[in-house]
Amino acid sequence: MLLERTMKDLIRKDLDYSGKVIILYGPRQSGKTTLSKMILREIGLKSLSINADQSKYIDIVSSRDLNKLQSLVAGYDLLFIDEGQRVPEIGINLKILHDEIPELKILVTGSSSFLLSNRVTEALTGRKRVYTLLPIAMKELSLIYNTFELTDQLDERLIYGLYPEVINLHGIHEKEDYLMDISSSYLYKDILELENIRYPLKIRDLIRLLAFQVGSQVSINELCSNLKLNRETVERYLHLLEQSFIIFRLTSFSKNPRKEISKLQKFYFYDNGIRNIMIDDLRGLPVRNDIGQLWENFVISERRKKLLYEKKTAQSYFWRTYANVELDYIEEENHTLKAYEIKYSKSKRNPPRSWTENYGENYACITKDNFLQYIL
Repeated sequence: MLLERTMKDLIRKDLDYSGKVIILYGPRQSGKTTLSKMILREIGLKSLSINADQSKYIDIVSSRDLNKLQSLVAGYDLLFIDEGQRVPEIGINLKILHDEIPELKILVTGSSSFLLSNRVTEALTGRKRVYTLLPIAMKELSLIYNTFELTDQLDERLIYGLYPEVINLHGIHEKEDYLMDISSSYLYKDILELENIRYPLKIRDLIRLLAFQVGSQVSINELCSNLKLNRETVERYLHLLEQSFIIFRLTSFSKNPRKEISKLQKFYFYDNGIRNIMIDDLRGLPVRNDIGQLWENFVISERRKKLLYEKKTAQSYFWRTYANVELDYIEEENHTLKAYEIKYSKSKRNPPRSWTENYGENYACITKDNFLQYIL
């Protein structure tokens, strides 16, 4: 099944009219190459496609030599570089191509934003458009499935996640094998290959600790103690995992520091399947005791994709008081606050009085009965 990605038309429009270098970030196996090739087919231009593993091209693309670069792209309308983070000095070479051959359209993918962005940000200031492609969003699945089918597939999404290959595989064992493979071969490959990591096994241990604590406030000091690493190292590893699109964090919302906790944070996974395989638990929902965590991670990650693909500027938080009153998820956009409880089963809870008295009644409870209206 070849799924239409939400941002395809936006990228194609930018390639046609913006005159910018288009950079497509995202985790490995999220479909960046497939999407790029789909765009190339549709755009109908004569295109040169380069994979960063092909040394015969990389020497030229990293040369800083205009004559060599011109000879490489001569006769082509579009240059596509896949896995661009592997190209030495890619930023300055893309700048040369953009400035000296302005009619050439350029599309670059990269799976490791912390590396690629460092190489291109300064060199391509004012010359680039950046897109982030995450695992499949339920909003994208709604293009081929109706609401009944999306709801019927919910248990599977909570367990196996939404990586493109997982969706295309039909057997349970095939899905499990794929998740095992991605967790061992791809998940933090960029971090281990491209960063100076002194304790590579600690990265996996850190991910497992976070996977068990989804939806709970995380103590960095406790992580340091469990991993026997100093705070600077743990913070660095967390940053690398975020930049590799494995996890993301929510900080606590507070405008009343006397009553509201302001320095806590929670970590979530971009994909439920990755979270589950990291704790070696792909069992079905009836025998699990972490359904609440699965549901919270799923809803918040889907909400994150929705905001990203709709180019919304909302900031995301959770909220908790010193009296242990808590809301799972807060969005703030244009000085407007929206508060959400995220409960798998139907709930009639009213918003906490301490929230409504200070921030208003814009509140909803997201359950398995109404979740589609909040993530589609």
